Amino acid sequence: MSKQLMPRLLGMFRSRMQVGVDKSGNRYFTRVKEVDGFKFLHSDKPKVAANCTAYKHYTIRNFHAGVYMLAWNRKREEVAGLKAPKKEKRVKKENRTQPPVEAPYVAPKPKIAIKSSPDKTVDIFDGMTLIDLAKRTGASIVALQDILADLGEKVESEFNSISVDLAELVAMELGVNIRRMHTGEGTVEPRPAVVTVMGHVDHGKTSLLDSLRQTSVAAKEAGGITQHIGAFVVEMTSGASITFLDTPGHAAFSAMRARGAAVTDIVVLVVAADDGVMPQTLEAMSHAKSANVPVVVAINKCDKSGADPERVRIQLGSEGLLLEDMGGDVQVVEISALAKLGLDKLEEALFLQAEMMDLKARIDGPAQAFVVEARVDRGRGPLATAIVKAGTLVSGQHIVVGAEWGRIRSLRDTAGNITEFAKPAMPIEIEGLRGLPMAGDDVVVVDSEERARMLSQGRKKKQEKDRLQKIDEDMTEEAEMAEETPERVEMPIIVKADVQGSVQAVTDALRSLNSQQVFVNIVHVGVGPISHHDIDLAQACRAYIVGFNIRTPPSSITLAATQANIKILLHKVIYHLLEEMGRVIVEKAPGTAETQISGEAEILNIFELKGRSKSKGPDIKIAGCRITDGHFSKSGTMRLLRSGDVVFEGPCASLKREKQDTETINKGNDCGLVIQDCDDFQVGDIVQCLEQVIRKPKFISTQSGAVRIEC
Repeated sequence: MSKQLMPRLLGMFRSRMQVGVDKSGNRYFTRVKEVDGFKFLHSDKPKVAANCTAYKHYTIRNFHAGVYMLAWNRKREEVAGLKAPKKEKRVKKENRTQPPVEAPYVAPKPKIAIKSSPDKTVDIFDGMTLIDLAKRTGASIVALQDILADLGEKVESEFNSISVDLAELVAMELGVNIRRMHTGEGTVEPRPAVVTVMGHVDHGKTSLLDSLRQTSVAAKEAGGITQHIGAFVVEMTSGASITFLDTPGHAAFSAMRARGAAVTDIVVLVVAADDGVMPQTLEAMSHAKSANVPVVVAINKCDKSGADPERVRIQLGSEGLLLEDMGGDVQVVEISALAKLGLDKLEEALFLQAEMMDLKARIDGPAQAFVVEARVDRGRGPLATAIVKAGTLVSGQHIVVGAEWGRIRSLRDTAGNITEFAKPAMPIEIEGLRGLPMAGDDVVVVDSEERARMLSQGRKKKQEKDRLQKIDEDMTEEAEMAEETPERVEMPIIVKADVQGSVQAVTDALRSLNSQQVFVNIVHVGVGPISHHDIDLAQACRAYIVGFNIRTPPSSITLAATQANIKILLHKVIYHLLEEMGRVIVEKAPGTAETQISGEAEILNIFELKGRSKSKGPDIKIAGCRITDGHFSKSGTMRLLRSGDVVFEGPCASLKREKQDTETINKGNDCGLVIQDCDDFQVGDIVQCLEQVIRKPKFISTQSGAVRIEC
């Protein structure tokens, strides 16, 4: 404690007593204390005892104050740690006579006045100048420079070149579709041929590949049919290798066959000798023609008793396929996949076709690849099966696949072995993507992670914009259809499958089951097993869960679905799935109300009831009839016919058999019939019974595998 504060504390105990008398004559005592020139009074007088009043201008409540209260000595001295606030001098504001100074107006930065052209496609390439991009997109040089500045790139001259990644980012900002043109400069070497096997379902495509590579894939496939694309390399007896793609033959997998034709060099069209040309055979021919890919025809199952290869040749020729036997350039080989007959001739035909095409590809520089299939692995995450078309794909590179990006963690060949690089015509499995790409996306190699992220975000933004635009168009079509159809039931569905291509195929097949009475709404699709999130989503929108080629969900998910009354449909064969979904859609459809004739009767006699009391009503006429066809129901409507013309139509008032009321009378029985408000009966008239029935739509499945709902 400071030496200056000690005398001050001791002074509080120097006090003296005073005696006073109030107005009532009562005595009271007052203690007077002096502290630094202040006098404090403490009195036991009523209503005053709790107050301490100073003789100066301070009035202090609660006399037993601490150190800080004693420090108030005209603010001449302060206790350490306490700083008295300073009073600021009040300044009177002067009235302004001049108006405030106005800031100069700065016009907002003009936006890029470019109309979005979703149907316009622009070709871009690496090293293109800014003026080339402006001519292709229709935007001004200044607008393109502003977009590049927002992207962190400064391009001063219009003749400066930009990378293909920057060109794509600028085009997406302008709302223009792009097509990347890859460079052909570099070391060019011969490459193996990529052969896609196509044909109708169950014509022996997978069995042919099994014979070529001495394996048995068809036995492992559910139902004996291929469910998704398989890519693998087959070593031929001559020592050369060919990359084969096995595409599904079912009608639901049309998009997969189109993807296979887009990445292939040669199409092997498999046709069964005992079955002939079928719908998916014609579709495969159409895909090959649109992709400008040569075709080699393999007539399979020639060892069967009902085989007729000549009939197949005539059918193919009538469909416009110019075979060698008919003076064309399409090779035809007769084979038997199970008996392994004619495989050497097929191999010769493929090598001859590849030699005529002189297949070469660039092996250095950034890779150009094409995603064939995509799936999610529990331990490895998103995986994409791709085929390299040009360049070399190296492990560790940053890539953009569709709208997803990532850094290649590992590359695996068709045997599952890890490899450091992939050359042209080599199918590989890419691991390290951040998300699951779509089957059919292209693989783009970029320089850095930042550029990969920017490209991915731009593509996702454009995809979302296109998706919302499509939803608006679909809603407009649904509104127009709703005006025509009085009642339409919505059927929400969640689709889960093993790979991305199967998800797309199942989704397209289910959407083909749309009808005027039931709208199939795909609310969610995904790759992988059914999860609790799917159950919650299905419970929120009362949706069905369709699982294709996935494992059975655990008991916890099955129990949650049962408690929430969610129906889960699991299948491994596509046509079994479509058949069950067709039955479910038919049951859910409201149907259309129709009037049909349930029975006919002939009037044999007429009875009259006269003299009835007023309580029983007026006189009535009863038609004695015999049911000649169908049945009569009391709830139906009766139509009276005479010489083929309608005389009367009205509800049934009474229907009796042997004087007993009945609801239904079958063919061959006699009955008494009373039609309300009708008494114009004649012997020989025909009475028809009309009933309202609800006609449900029909699920139709053709031999080719195509399905539809017919209302």
